[in-house]
Amino acid sequence: MPAHGYREFLEELFEPLGGVTIRRMFGGLGIHRDGMMVALSADDVLYLKADRETIPLFEAEGSSPFSYDTKTGRHTITSYWRAPERLYDEPDEFLSWARSACAAALRAQAAKSAGKRKKG
Repeated sequence: MPAHGYREFLEELFEPLGGVTIRRMFGGLGIHRDGMMVALSADDVLYLKADRETIPLFEAEGSSPFSYDTKTGRHTITSYWRAPERLYDEPDEFLSWARSACAAALRAQAAKSAGKRKKG
C-alpha cells in the first residue's frame, strides 16, 4: 500500500475501471460505480461485490465474506468477499475482478427491480 494513505491507494487501484467514487460509510468506505456499490472497505480490508456466479472464485482463493461483530454476535454479509491480496500487485487481474464485482452489482440490481415489478 502506498505511504500516502489507504483511500488514495483504493482510488489508484480502481482508477482504470473508470467512474468510481469512494464515500465514507459506517466507519469504512463504500466504493460505487454508476450509482451501485461494487466494493467496500473496512479496517483497511477490501471486499468486492459477489454473487452465486462469482463466489466460487473467492472460495478458490481462500477468501471469506465480510463480517463484523454486533452486540448479539457476528454478522456476515455474503454479498461482499475479501479481495485476494495478490491482486494488489496484478493490476490487470484486479481490473478483471473489479469488472466482475460490477457485473454482480448489476445482476443484484436487476433482480431487485424484477422483484419490485412483480409486487407492483
